[in-house]
Amino acid sequence: MSSPRIVPAPFAPVPAARRTVPVFTAAFLLLFTVLVLGVSLGPSDVRVGPMDALHVVARHLGLSQIPVDSVTDSIVWDIRLPRALAGALVGALLACAGLALQGLLMNPLADPYTVGVAAGAGVGAALGDVLGIGAMIWGLGTVTTAFGGGLLAVAAVYWLARVRGRVAVETLLLAGVVVGSLVWSLIPLMMFLSHRSNDLPRLLYYLIGSIQGADWTRSGLLLAVLCVVLVMLGRAARDLDLMTVGEESAAYLGVETERVKRNILWVSTLATAAAVSVAGIIGFVGLVVPHIARRLIGPSHAPLVPLVAVLGACLVVLADISVRVWLDEMPIGVVTSLLGAPVFCLLLRQGSRELRQV
Repeated sequence: MSSPRIVPAPFAPVPAARRTVPVFTAAFLLLFTVLVLGVSLGPSDVRVGPMDALHVVARHLGLSQIPVDSVTDSIVWDIRLPRALAGALVGALLACAGLALQGLLMNPLADPYTVGVAAGAGVGAALGDVLGIGAMIWGLGTVTTAFGGGLLAVAAVYWLARVRGRVAVETLLLAGVVVGSLVWSLIPLMMFLSHRSNDLPRLLYYLIGSIQGADWTRSGLLLAVLCVVLVMLGRAARDLDLMTVGEESAAYLGVETERVKRNILWVSTLATAAAVSVAGIIGFVGLVVPHIARRLIGPSHAPLVPLVAVLGACLVVLADISVRVWLDEMPIGVVTSLLGAPVFCLLLRQGSRELRQV
């Protein structure tokens, strides 16, 4: 009698085909609801009801002629809506990056922080802002330095892990931890120099995470990056499915494993750098959201890519609502960590129990 096959809980197959449509329906309804709440709720003394917010948006889109108070219009269209959209896009990008890295590395603990991408992008964005580069390159200087920092970190990881023209997944993960630790060691130095030049608040903005300064320009940039990321991950979905059964098996089935590794690393770098350049480092989104999505619809990456994007968007917008309404603009990274850490511990405990029962 053959021994039972042990599958780690985050990648365990579930009867998900019949769940896909209702799960996606519920996820999109949840996203719509949190976006409406995001533009309706806030610390302002001016009350904005959900219908007022919808009227403002419909009026600007040419779908309604209902008159709206100018103050309400400014609060919704110029402040709250771009902030809510930026939060949704940041959450979607971080969740997609986490899903891609977990599938590539075949490790449920992988996320943009594990391979050093977030650290490199955060340090690059903070350094660019402190040096006054943010306003350059049509206002995309911070994005450029963030992407450059993340790219350098990933390049270092790839170079360390590459042996005889091949990158082992286990070595890649270890190299990411080493490079990430090295990059993070630069932060105390930057904080010391920033303290002397009175730039410490701006540096902390990128190290803790906040979308307080989001605007339409940044939201448009994030939307463009998200479209690229979704297309590239959608095209790589089958390869990622095959990679989860083992690199050798995937290569035998025709997957160009080295090309897949490079593409996933660059895509995750692009997604993380764009998110970090706008919102700073927001933890646990890319780690926890893919686990929740897998438990809802199973391990296939084709439906997982859009689902994690929607769930990541919901998580960050809800966290931003909480800091705006109840927590006096506390950094959003604190809230996502406080929410994400217990959820991830619960997932780990459930996975351990399932493995012991096999």
